[in-house]
Amino acid sequence: MDKKYIGVCCFAFTLLLSIHSYAQSPSTVLSAQGKQPFQGMSAERVSRIDQMLEDAISSDQIPGVVAMVVKDGKIVYHEAKGLADVATGKAMATDQIFRIASQSKAITSTAVMMLWEEGRFQMDDPISKYIPEFAEPQVLTGFRYGDTTFSSRPASRAITIRDLITHTSGIGYGVIDGDERMKMIYHKAGIVDLFTTEPIKISENIKKLAKLPLHHDPGTKFTYSEGLDVLGYFIEVVSGMPFDQFLQTKVFDPIGMKNTGFYLNDSQGEKLVTVHRKVNNQWEAFPVTFYDPDYPKKGAKTYFSGGAGLSSTAEDYAKFLQMYLNGGAYNGNRLLSPTTIKAIMSNQVGDLLGNGGKDYGLAFGLVDENGVAKGGIGSLGTFDWGGYFNTQYFADPVTNTIGILMKQTQGNTGDETGWKFRQMVFSAVE
Repeated sequence: MDKKYIGVCCFAFTLLLSIHSYAQSPSTVLSAQGKQPFQGMSAERVSRIDQMLEDAISSDQIPGVVAMVVKDGKIVYHEAKGLADVATGKAMATDQIFRIASQSKAITSTAVMMLWEEGRFQMDDPISKYIPEFAEPQVLTGFRYGDTTFSSRPASRAITIRDLITHTSGIGYGVIDGDERMKMIYHKAGIVDLFTTEPIKISENIKKLAKLPLHHDPGTKFTYSEGLDVLGYFIEVVSGMPFDQFLQTKVFDPIGMKNTGFYLNDSQGEKLVTVHRKVNNQWEAFPVTFYDPDYPKKGAKTYFSGGAGLSSTAEDYAKFLQMYLNGGAYNGNRLLSPTTIKAIMSNQVGDLLGNGGKDYGLAFGLVDENGVAKGGIGSLGTFDWGGYFNTQYFADPVTNTIGILMKQTQGNTGDETGWKFRQMVFSAVE
């Protein structure tokens, strides 16, 4: 029998088993493990994780961190180390709030799929059906650096909702785009790429974005993009609710994510961790560049970036991930059905990501067979992502393990905690 066929069958069977197990415990909520020994985790190996983070602080790789490990719904590790703000010497606390940037994408994707379950649209509908400005998309063919003018051709087909949620639409990412031409085109058009303190709304930004050229024909390549920002506005159009209100009432309140949102009130603002960078081996607050690091607690507070705008805590985000491990429910509230979870956790981009050990579904990166073989990143179907300010998460549906590591840094600081944390968490699973 063909090895590839056997591999596909094994993946499908493993995924089916894990989805089935999710559905058996929809009421699982996070709770403290209690006294050691940990159930399902090696206490000795968890202590290694703690020491690794201590060493990272003492060697000045990072100024501060909050880490959490959850096994079978039990919090087996939740610690804060170092400083939340170096200038004032403010110690890090476990309930500290972090800008989670691209970790927002999975939450926006979840909201999209909740509306899909209501029969509001089909995944392969053209986005122009809901946002007419996306009709007749164009693909970039030429660019003049002298005056930033460009030429284009009609795209081979319309951009679909599936394209947007899987980063295969051809839309770019402006100032963080890998193509200098696209950076200049977006800048000239005044596109907000991530978040802003200015009085701008997502409707006006997305309508401008719709008129700009694509990297490539929709569905032909994986290009990390502002597709989830487009879908934030799409959610407003389809639901008839402001995007922030939809997330608050349909996702955050039911799950109990009390410190997650686009903008912070005064008391929450006190818990926001400073973004640090290292200059001459000294930590300092990151300055205002193309964004203001204080966007979650100041300014107009009118722009809701579905791709990068949310702030949260380690515990709040763990609740969100546990909801997925529960098969779409948390604390007695069902957000998604187990069958929808199965679709979300299926490879949606074929071979477009190459052979790097990852697939991509409808909300997350997914560990594939090659990733399992490499070791240290989880079982087949482990879902993950991270954020621009160095936050990261992963959740393994086979071992029911969640790992969350929250930092707020920019630039090269010699930080090795990311790969070490993940590798050491899975090494501690028994």
